[in-house]
Amino acid sequence: MFAMTPENVARIFPTDVLARLRELVDIDPSWAAGDFTEPRTRARLAETEILITGWGCPVLDAETLDAAPKLRAVLHAAGSVKGFATPTVWERGIVVSSAAAANALPVAEYTLAMILLAGKDVFALRDRLRAERAFPHGGIIPGIGNFGRRVGVVGASLIGRRLIELLRPFDLAVSLADPYVDEAGAAALDVPLLPLDDLLTGSDVVTVHAPQTPETRHLIGRRELALMPAGSVLVNTARGSLVDHDALVEALRAGHVSAILDVTDPEPLPADSPLYDLPNAFVTPHLAGSQGNEVARLGLTVVREAERLLSGRAPEFPVDPGTLGRTA
Repeated sequence: MFAMTPENVARIFPTDVLARLRELVDIDPSWAAGDFTEPRTRARLAETEILITGWGCPVLDAETLDAAPKLRAVLHAAGSVKGFATPTVWERGIVVSSAAAANALPVAEYTLAMILLAGKDVFALRDRLRAERAFPHGGIIPGIGNFGRRVGVVGASLIGRRLIELLRPFDLAVSLADPYVDEAGAAALDVPLLPLDDLLTGSDVVTVHAPQTPETRHLIGRRELALMPAGSVLVNTARGSLVDHDALVEALRAGHVSAILDVTDPEPLPADSPLYDLPNAFVTPHLAGSQGNEVARLGLTVVREAERLLSGRAPEFPVDPGTLGRTA
C-alpha cells in the first residue's frame, strides 16, 4: 500500500516505474493512505506486507502497527523517515529502507554547480553586467577562478560524501570536518580531516551538509563566520537552522562573506528579510533536492529495494535506528 499524499504517487512513480513496481507487488496506485485511522485504510493495513511511504505519510505508531500484523517492510520513497517512523517499527522487526541516497544526488549536483559558479564570481559579475551594460573587466579578472580553490565540506552525510565524489575530478583542494569521522574514514574519502575551526579559516568556500539536530543549531554563527576568510562563500543546502541568520546578515552587510542559501530559517523567509535584497546573498527556494523528473529516481530506488526483498536479499539502503539521532 502507498502511504503518502495522493498527488505524489504519480510524480514519484511515473508510468514506466509504476509498471515495474506492479510486476513485483499487488498495489493499487489509485489509493494512498493519508490517515491510518480511516476505516478503509485500516482494512487495507490488515493485509499489507510492504508499505511504500513518501512525503505526507502518517505516523507509524504502535496502534497503527497493531492494525498491520503482516507488515514486514517500509520502503520510503523520500529522504528522512524521522517524521513518521517510531521506534516501535524497528522493535517489531520491520525492515525500513530509504531513498535518501538517491535524493542526495541532486543536492550534491546543485552544490557542485554553485561552488563552481561562485569560484567565477558569476552572481556578482552578472549583476554588474546587467547594471552597466558593459563588461566589468578589461580581460583577465584577478582573484577569481577554480584552480586550487579551497572547498571545506562540513558533514560527511550522504550528500556530503556524494559531493566529495563529484568534486574529485576538479582542480580543487577539498577538506572535511565531521566529529563522527575518524582519520581512516577521511582517508577512505581521500580528503584531509580538519577540526571545524581549521576548516573555516582555510576554505574559500564552506558548504554545509550536517543534519539538523539540537547540537547543530547555529553550527555556523557569528564566531564561525568571523573565522572565514574575507571574500569567502558560505553554501547551505542542509537546513536553515544550521546557520545563525542574524549573524550571517551582519557578515553579508559588512562584505566579509557571500552566501548561497537553498534553505533558510524560517522557510520561506519573511517578505522583509534582508537576505532577499543583499547583493552578496543568492537565495533559492529549497529546490536542490529531488524536483520535477528527478523524483522518479526515488520511485526507481523503491522498486529496486522491493526486488531485493522479494528475492530474499537485504535492502541496499536500510535505515539504522541507532544512527537516526545524528543523521537527517
